[in-house]
Amino acid sequence: MITYSVEHAAELLQHGQVLAYPTEAVWGLGCDPMNQDAFQSILELKQRPIEKGVILLASDIEQVETLLAPLESSRQQEIIASWYNRQANERGLTWLLPNQNIIPEWITGQHPRVAVRVTNHPLCQQLCRAFGRFIVSTSANPAGLDPARNQTQAEQYFGASLNYLAGELGQSPLPSRIIDAVTGEIIRD
Repeated sequence: MITYSVEHAAELLQHGQVLAYPTEAVWGLGCDPMNQDAFQSILELKQRPIEKGVILLASDIEQVETLLAPLESSRQQEIIASWYNRQANERGLTWLLPNQNIIPEWITGQHPRVAVRVTNHPLCQQLCRAFGRFIVSTSANPAGLDPARNQTQAEQYFGASLNYLAGELGQSPLPSRIIDAVTGEIIRD
């Protein structure tokens, strides 16, 4: 099913549905991260092992401030600046933040931290706000295949039975860089 309404898409997420939607660089698959059944559906669609973990996408700092709290103030400011001080065509930054048993282990996989990105994509921001918190964001592709770059390609991967939020990709040329907020290590360049 295709929807053009962010509010309807948020309702689908609230009812445990999986949603395909455009992000800054590629199409993503999302769900309520606290709904294990919905998350299991994503893993099955992608044929992805649970150990890998996934990214959480947020509309603003308020949605992730609990995860930022354990970090030193200077690191918090660096992370916040990286999310807010970039242009639409710049690559996003995903940070691995301390979990503190806030996020379920099915989201973090085998990792001790949780991957989080505050998006600058207007449609994704609207979706997270309408949903009321962060959502799962993993690339819309079966494992081993290229991420979908448009809705048609996502539909070719997953069929018409999946829910799609119609919209345009952002201007970022590449998926987000991933950095460990505790160690500073670049995980994905």
